[in-house]
Amino acid sequence: MKRRHLLHLLAGVPAAALVAACGKRKPSAAALKSDARVLALGDSLTFGYGAPPEAAWPVKLGELTGWQIENAGLNGDTSAGALERLAPLLAAGSYDAVLIGIGGNDMLRGVSPAATRENLAALVSQARAHTPYVALLATPSPDAMRAAVGSLSDALFYEEVAKSGQALLVPNVYSSVLSDASLRSDRIHANAEGYARIAQQLADQFKAAGWR
Repeated sequence: MKRRHLLHLLAGVPAAALVAACGKRKPSAAALKSDARVLALGDSLTFGYGAPPEAAWPVKLGELTGWQIENAGLNGDTSAGALERLAPLLAAGSYDAVLIGIGGNDMLRGVSPAATRENLAALVSQARAHTPYVALLATPSPDAMRAAVGSLSDALFYEEVAKSGQALLVPNVYSSVLSDASLRSDRIHANAEGYARIAQQLADQFKAAGWR
């Protein structure tokens, strides 16, 4: 099309329409239904160690969102253990979303970051084959000194795995809560108030991502 002809056509298009067209974004994923079935796979932080069962963050997140959340948190579990458990869990039920929060025990036990990263990638891949709604909850690197001064930070491999596996990264939730001594039941676990704070932050991040 000749430039003069193109300019003539554009002259008849309202400016607002041109701006909207230039700034158009790809539509975000549709929100999960209000009673979605969600699997929360993780370790003691998902289980809710350090607080009553009804205070665990999957329970609290369900109350905030209406989602039907199955708490598959297992005290002491590792990324390798979660990988063994995931396939049977997915085979036994149909889930609209899978939330994966694992890896803290790997770091505490000195498992190599490469092995943990590989297991996390496999977890995300299996979950993505089941549903496009997969979230990876980043866990902080264990550091007693940083915990004491309230400055825990997420292990770097979570961002790498989420990006390569096309999962939703949920950063800085565990780190922020476990950096606050008033929200902990011990050095590495939250208390009831801490788990409630985790649930609220998760709900906020899922809303921002368009999941609700």
